[in-house]
Amino acid sequence: MSVDVMTRPAVLILLGPPGAGKGTQARMLQDKFGLVQLSTGDLLRAAVAAGTPAGKQAKAVMDAGGLVSDDIVIAILNDRLAEEDCQNGVILDGFPRTTVQAKALDDLLASTGQRINAAISLKVDDGAMVERISGRSTCANCGEGYHDTFKPPLADGSCANCGGTELTRRADDRAETVASRLEAYHAQTAPLIAYYADAGVLTSVDAMAAIEQVANDMSKVVQSVIS
Repeated sequence: MSVDVMTRPAVLILLGPPGAGKGTQARMLQDKFGLVQLSTGDLLRAAVAAGTPAGKQAKAVMDAGGLVSDDIVIAILNDRLAEEDCQNGVILDGFPRTTVQAKALDDLLASTGQRINAAISLKVDDGAMVERISGRSTCANCGEGYHDTFKPPLADGSCANCGGTELTRRADDRAETVASRLEAYHAQTAPLIAYYADAGVLTSVDAMAAIEQVANDMSKVVQSVIS
């Protein structure tokens, strides 16, 4: 019996560079629409912990210090999509990263009567992103987050929450590291924007707006494909 694509769970993809807010927005959409956020890292860890056939393959590769192949990731994703909690729809965060992966994902979904319903591209300004990410710091005592420009600590450099005097910065939040990560994104992942635009499922959202505005814009896209 043939499967009606429109009766299948919605599949949405979030595209955007590091720091664009993909994780935050995915969680908000998950809570609002009952969707399930699926990130590649979480999928791999869960499959390895569960000891699934694909998980065992992934573990062997990772234990050997290798990179998990696209075929294994696709197999793990296929297993996850079949689980009951995904029947309201899913948000893919961090996959696909390349057009090769995107084509493999299309083939997987087509085999089950599904397709990509929407790809949402979070548009950012690179210079502003470097400032946004490189200015972040965290109180080593209580974990309160700060930013040099948008949310500075007290005048004496201490934490407004607990009075701690040690604020730390993540190594990958350094300006040069952030710039390098953005460059890698544009080279490897940004071509997906053209791929999904050609497929007629791409919508761009201004991710430099306030979090609430970004969430509202994204909610409109999601509502249009699940209604």
